Amino acid sequence: MAGAGVALAAYASHAAADADRAVLQAAAVMAFGHGVAIAALARPRMPRVAALAVGLLLAGSLVFAGALAWRVLGGGSSAAAPFGGGMMILGWLLYAASPLED
Repeated sequence: MAGAGVALAAYASHAAADADRAVLQAAAVMAFGHGVAIAALARPRMPRVAALAVGLLLAGSLVFAGALAWRVLGGGSSAAAPFGGGMMILGWLLYAASPLED
């Protein structure tokens, strides 16, 4: 994810049209930030709630950043982006609650 974020940021800075730059930068920030977070949070034999949370962070960042990139690079719709954002929010909330799992 973090590598995809760097690639999106590079494309936004060097090749994207002015009108598309902000959209790609938003995708890049979310992909990079969540990629770093996932790398820091994921570990072998995680409790179920924490593992679900990290999975939601990964899936949500893929859907969010992918939808925004698809809008700019593929000419498609970014309608899935709010769903990806919701998955990321839920992932963070679950991860915050994961110490309560027993």
